[in-house]
Amino acid sequence: MEAVALHYWWWILALVLIAVEVILPGYFMLWIGIAAGATGLVVLVFPGLSTLGQALVFVVLAFLSCAAYWYGLRPRLMRNEPGDARLNRRGEQKIGQRYVLVEAIVNGRGKAKVGDSQWLVRGPDLPVGSMVEVVGVDGTTLLVRAVE
Repeated sequence: MEAVALHYWWWILALVLIAVEVILPGYFMLWIGIAAGATGLVVLVFPGLSTLGQALVFVVLAFLSCAAYWYGLRPRLMRNEPGDARLNRRGEQKIGQRYVLVEAIVNGRGKAKVGDSQWLVRGPDLPVGSMVEVVGVDGTTLLVRAVE
C-alpha cells in the first residue's frame, strides 16, 4: 500500500480544525484551518518542501489568515448590526411610523392604534381618526405630530 501524500495530511488537519470550529464556534480555528488547507496546496505545488519549511509556511499563513479576519473581515461584520441598538426599546422602533388616533388627543394626551394594540400618545390636540407620525418616545408614550 502506497503512503498517503503529505499534502493530504495538511488537508485532513484543515478539516479537523474546521470541524472543531463548527463544534466550538469562535472564528479562531476556522482561520487556522484555512491556513492548513493553504499549506496543503503549497506542499502539493512544492512536494520537496522540508518539514521545517512546511511548518514555517503554515505559521505564516495562519498569522496572515487570522490577521485578514481581524483587520479586514471583522470590522465589516461589526459595522452592520441592524436593529441591535433598539432591540428591547419597542417605542424607538416606532419613530417615523404613522398611525391613526383611536382616542382624541385632548390636553396633549390620547391613544393611537399600533398594530393590534393601543399606545398612549402625546402631541397637539387632534380629533379621533387623525393620522399622526411618531417623532419621539418618552418612556412608553409616543410623541407624535399631525400628518397632513
